[in-house]
Amino acid sequence: MGEGRKPVLFVSNPGAGVFNPLRVIAAELARRGTEDLWFATDESCRADIESIDEGSGVRFASLGETDPLQSPADWDDEMYRLATQRSRWKAHHAVVRRGFDPDSGEQKYLALDALVEELKPALMIFDSVNPVALMIALRRNIPYVLSSPFLPSNLLITRTPRGFPMLHTGLPLDMSFPQRVYSNVFKIRAALMFLHPRMLRLALKGISYAKQIQLPKEALRPSAKVDRADLVLCYTVFGLEYPFPLPDKFHLVGAIIPPLPEAQDDRDLSGWLDANPSVVYVGLGTITRLTRPEVHALVEVARRLDGRHAVLWKLPAGQQQFLPPREELPPNLRIESWIPSQLDVLAHPNVALFFNHGGANAFHESLYFGKPQVIRPLWVDCYDQAVRGVDSGVSLTLDDPQTIDVDDVVGKITQVLDTPSFRERAEFFAKAQQEAGGTRVAADLILGNPALKRSDQVMPKDVATS
Repeated sequence: MGEGRKPVLFVSNPGAGVFNPLRVIAAELARRGTEDLWFATDESCRADIESIDEGSGVRFASLGETDPLQSPADWDDEMYRLATQRSRWKAHHAVVRRGFDPDSGEQKYLALDALVEELKPALMIFDSVNPVALMIALRRNIPYVLSSPFLPSNLLITRTPRGFPMLHTGLPLDMSFPQRVYSNVFKIRAALMFLHPRMLRLALKGISYAKQIQLPKEALRPSAKVDRADLVLCYTVFGLEYPFPLPDKFHLVGAIIPPLPEAQDDRDLSGWLDANPSVVYVGLGTITRLTRPEVHALVEVARRLDGRHAVLWKLPAGQQQFLPPREELPPNLRIESWIPSQLDVLAHPNVALFFNHGGANAFHESLYFGKPQVIRPLWVDCYDQAVRGVDSGVSLTLDDPQTIDVDDVVGKITQVLDTPSFRERAEFFAKAQQEAGGTRVAADLILGNPALKRSDQVMPKDVATS
């Protein structure tokens, strides 16, 4: 670091949903020549950060190996079952309980705190589900920016107006009477959850740990994360989220998209997309674990679409063991264990529809490129994206997300592709997201933070004072 300069420190959990937007923004700041950029995350993400070679570059800081208890992709089968079960309340409870264990983050806290002590960053930028980064920023009184791929209500559910659907319920704004009752009961149970003996023990352990590290008392308030933030970046746009007043610090900037194409050498896949005038892209996220019957059901979906649409399916290698023999696969189906750039696929003009799990990034990225969707919600927040997609006229949701019913999937895909309004509404939100500014505006807002305006702080090379 140059004398008198203080770095900008990005911190992220390793999950793709929260990591990818932060990596793109960090690369954009580097592209603009911003000096002393650091990115702290798990060792598994080292290559992704060290591959950033734009401008001033970004320096990687390891927080150690990924804790499988805190990484949904690494959960055991029982935890996965609990988090994705039919009962949305029980799934919500299981996810909150798994994430609320002070012991599981202690090593990450020590590693990050030592890094912050050494760097003394001017500004921290971290994902909205990162309690370790939050605790350090609050304890050390470091200005910070929250990065959230989720809908604004995910961070502000206690401030939503009366009658607003509770998060993770997947309920619409215009609720029936039974739905309103369910939403209210869900909200009450969520508030009382920590009175359960097991959760109470975890909460008391958390309070004890907060005292041990001398965390300010106000930091224990549920609203502290937003209240103390300088800025909150949400990767959505108005009209997708249900309307309610947002604090001035909230900025809805749309999906965070890097310069495209990302995978310029992937000519085989791009050539296949060029050769097929209507492609259904199937990508159910890095967490989804399909069973043999579900894999066979999706093969049958592709078979029934043959003659009208080609199908590109991103299916992890570990789940390809459930496929029928190669000679039994329909000719319109292409299966890839890994796609170098999902964004390049969605940007391709021949991709007509995205069949996905309702994850926040998948939902918004699909709309950024004007592509309508069919959604099979995986868990918790995915149901919230799915219902907003239906109400916004850009998607349909499977009747029973716990199964893959071939008739339902084919029917929903056909309805979306044969009804022009779905594409028209998706293109409307594509324009809205592009006007919101995405990566460019997110970088502008970060660089405009007062902590970076002082003469003793890091500034981009092209605007730094001499």
